[in-house]
Amino acid sequence: PERAGGELDEEETHVELAVKAICRIHQQNPYGDILVFMPTEQDIRETCDLLEGRNLSNINIFPMYARLSASEQAKVFSRPPGRKIIVATNVAETSITIPGIRYVVDTGLARMSQYSPRSRTTALPVVPISRSSADQRLGRCGRVENGVCIRLYSEEDYGSRPQFTLPEILRSNLAEVILRMVSLGLGNIAKFPFIDRPAPNSIRDGFDLLTELGAIETDLTPRPPSLKGKGENSPLRSGEGLGVGLTDKGRVMAQMPLDPRLSRMLIQSQDEGCVKEMAVIASALSIQDPRERPNDKQAQADQKHALFHDPTSDFITILNIWNRYHQQLAEHKSFGKMKKFCKEHFLSFRRMREWRDIHAQICEIITPAPPRNGEGSSHYPTPCPSPKRRGEAPPSIAGKGAGGLGSAIHKSVLSGFLSNIAVKKEKHIFKATKGREAMIFPGSAIFKNPGTWIVSAEMVETSRLFARTAANIDPLWAEELGKTQCRYSYFDPHWERSRGEVVVNEQVSLYGLILIAGRSVCYAHIKPEEACDIFIRKALVDGDIQKPFSFMEYNRALIESVRQMEDKIRRRDILVSDDDIYDFYRKKLDGISDIRTFQHLLRKKGEDFLKMTHEELMRYQPEQNNLSLYPDKISIGHTALPCDYHFEPGNLKDGVTIKIPSAQIHTVQPELLDWVVPGLLKEKITMLLKSLPKEYRKQLVPVSQTADIIAADMPKSETALPTALSNFIYKRFKVDIPASAWSSDALPDYLKLRIAITGPKGEEIRAGRDKAILLQGGDLRIPNSDEFETACKAYEKQGITDWDFGDLPKSLILKGKSGTKWTVFPGLSCENNHICLKVFQTAPEALTAHLQGMTALCCLYFVNELKFLKKSLSLTGQSRDHAACMGGAKAVEKKLYDAVISDLFAKNIRTKAEFDAYIVSVKPLILQKGQERLSSISGLMKACFEFEKTLCGLEDSKASNQGVMNFLSGLRAEMLRLVAEDALQRYSPEQTPDIERYIKALAIRAQRGLTDFEKDRTKAAEIGPYADKFNRLVKEMSPMASEEKKQAIDDLFRLIEEYKVSLFAQELKTRIPASGKRLDQKIKEIERMV
Repeated sequence: PERAGGELDEEETHVELAVKAICRIHQQNPYGDILVFMPTEQDIRETCDLLEGRNLSNINIFPMYARLSASEQAKVFSRPPGRKIIVATNVAETSITIPGIRYVVDTGLARMSQYSPRSRTTALPVVPISRSSADQRLGRCGRVENGVCIRLYSEEDYGSRPQFTLPEILRSNLAEVILRMVSLGLGNIAKFPFIDRPAPNSIRDGFDLLTELGAIETDLTPRPPSLKGKGENSPLRSGEGLGVGLTDKGRVMAQMPLDPRLSRMLIQSQDEGCVKEMAVIASALSIQDPRERPNDKQAQADQKHALFHDPTSDFITILNIWNRYHQQLAEHKSFGKMKKFCKEHFLSFRRMREWRDIHAQICEIITPAPPRNGEGSSHYPTPCPSPKRRGEAPPSIAGKGAGGLGSAIHKSVLSGFLSNIAVKKEKHIFKATKGREAMIFPGSAIFKNPGTWIVSAEMVETSRLFARTAANIDPLWAEELGKTQCRYSYFDPHWERSRGEVVVNEQVSLYGLILIAGRSVCYAHIKPEEACDIFIRKALVDGDIQKPFSFMEYNRALIESVRQMEDKIRRRDILVSDDDIYDFYRKKLDGISDIRTFQHLLRKKGEDFLKMTHEELMRYQPEQNNLSLYPDKISIGHTALPCDYHFEPGNLKDGVTIKIPSAQIHTVQPELLDWVVPGLLKEKITMLLKSLPKEYRKQLVPVSQTADIIAADMPKSETALPTALSNFIYKRFKVDIPASAWSSDALPDYLKLRIAITGPKGEEIRAGRDKAILLQGGDLRIPNSDEFETACKAYEKQGITDWDFGDLPKSLILKGKSGTKWTVFPGLSCENNHICLKVFQTAPEALTAHLQGMTALCCLYFVNELKFLKKSLSLTGQSRDHAACMGGAKAVEKKLYDAVISDLFAKNIRTKAEFDAYIVSVKPLILQKGQERLSSISGLMKACFEFEKTLCGLEDSKASNQGVMNFLSGLRAEMLRLVAEDALQRYSPEQTPDIERYIKALAIRAQRGLTDFEKDRTKAAEIGPYADKFNRLVKEMSPMASEEKKQAIDDLFRLIEEYKVSLFAQELKTRIPASGKRLDQKIKEIERMV
């Protein structure tokens, strides 16, 4: 033999080196066939392609490997003209002899099966062969004549290699060996005198796999404590001692000359009802894949094989091949036609026959085992059809990968390959057990669209780890079959209201894969005491229960009453803690964690023993006098309104909320809302004092002491709190504080009353802490206008000519059909000269209409008297001339008539008796009142006429002086303001002489002003600031201003006019004392009002 020595080019591959060696042989000696040993099929294909590319003459190239079809393999024995070059794997090393081989090219490499106990995968790495294998290859040449062997590795490399190939027992799964040894009772596995002793981790892996399959169990007979462990060195894992025995399944598996995984599948198929189908699959997994894929017809082969594919399972694909084959066999019953069928569908006829033979053997093996210890044989597979009838095809399985039979098949498969499950990581990449990462084999039927979980019959590592012969599965099957192997962890125990029990999230994992990420299970079976604690805290203390028990409602009412006390006094130290309530229940309950058990206990013992008392719920009892300052209801006007107290700083409802039904919003006087909660008054006063500007605040120090005095001595009034404070402080402390100095914005929200407007069903329509919410637009007072109108019509009356409708209350309550109530105000009304009885939503609105209605009703009683009144009010003589400055005689007569009947008849009379009496008493006064009005108005008209006459004369004389004209125009504007369109209605007969005097003063001022204009300007500057302040007060007056403030501003107007008289026409005298000081005092008084 010749060895290729010298330096090797490390960058050249063994394929390139082999091709070079072949070319050298062919050039030096063209006679004699050449056998080339390559480690893989891919290497063989590349070698053949390179040789064909060299265009060597007179050569025939044949590949040779196990997966080739029989016809392709037979070509290597043919004798074609020219030299044969056979490129083969180590299949040509011992199993066959090819005549005519004179040259051998040995790469020194082979693909060897190696099983990894740690990852439980079968790897097929390319490794250097042993010296014995190298010598065996050398012997393939020179069988007939001298031959030549070219080794593509150095002699030193050859010498460093082991003598023999590693025995298969050292690189295989030992589960089947261990099962047989335990079955035969060969004793301690680790001490058995193997010719080649397996590694301890291989033995442990074998025991682990048998445990996974349920074939062995720990013997229950007592043994020394040192042998009772279940760790890495336990008897169960190492085989030491007598702690290992076969289970019922293990005894059946030991009787089957099959891989334990396959026998476990067959046993499981009995329970699943698919023994026939599983016998087919088990026999298929025992042979080489019968599908062929020639290099030159790969596309055609894939197309034919696709006819058998099930997109969810390679195992169903196997059954489809079997069924289709046997259908053809049943039809043709001819080997020739079956060979043709196999060739057309790229199936190996030889392997199909081998498959049928093994299937027949399995069917003979899995006959029912005899009963043991009186037990039945239900755990063992039923027989398959007799081998004599094995040509009959089982039912079609195609398309049933996810169906009932498909599920049974895959559960059976899963029982044998439990550790070969995997979960999808990417499209084709899966995370397998024991930290492995596998890719679905590209030739798999499920490669294009795999499911989330798969099971694989084998994990083979070549270029990477591949999952071969795989199927989609439900991960719950893995838990069901491998329950003893699963690891259960628990997290987030919690009360689940819908289930009525304490549950915990359970995570189920198997061999490092999470089968179930989070499943709710009963916690009482895991940690009963902790489950009881959670039940009490959540269901009973927190009240998180669908239908509360009566004792819970009772306790909840007590707790709410105590919390209401806390909300009122704004403290959180009265009610005991949840821990205290928990302790109360915990002492009386034990081992209860679900509603069903709890109900059973209550039926047995009753509920009274779980009812609490006020004393058990309160740390201390607050003073009753203090609580009385926080009423549950307040009365404002005719309405009792509920108060809600809420102590939660930052919350919108923090503080006191008064609920005002929208139908009664008009009955509430806004200024009274400041006084409704006496308990908050002192704190509110203190905060308002602290918020005052420094110029006022420093006069009231110490503020806390001042607040105590005010809270104790200031009487409650019907004015707004700032007004009352300003008045009281002015009287008591002589500090004049305007109402504008009080800043309600400085108050914290809980000291500002929250006003909630509610609808007919108690729903909150709007809410806020500004009292202006009572005056906001929107018809909130009539949430159901139709129902309101119906209730109103039942009370109202039309066409009234006499008081025949009974007495009129100031207010009354109407009730709708739905039960809605409205507080309304009845009154007479005159509409289109017709008198009617109506109800109004506000008291002011009702009063205005009622006065008009009373006037109209009285007019009906005095038709003749009123005719005489009109005649008596006719202006004659100079009066008609004087009326010109007030709109003319006719207009003045009409205003006089309206003013007289308003004075006489616009009375707020509410009863018939009072009305009848008034009609009698007022009749003699009609003409008298008319003459009094006429007399008072005559002087006023004359004063206006004389004023206009004076101004016209002055304007004629000073027409060229623009300053004078402007001065006189200003005086005319003041006169017109005094005698505006509504002057007769606005001024009573008693007030009319004052207006007359004010106009005379204007005339005097006009004359004197022209005489000494500077003097007038000086006096005007003195009165000007007061007029400006008056105008400002009128402009700033809020719609919510009190009647008191409105009257005070009206008094200020008259005081300013009197002051003008004192400045410009002293001879006319003033009716009341008037001075700048008095005006300042009056303005300050008004400013103290809100």
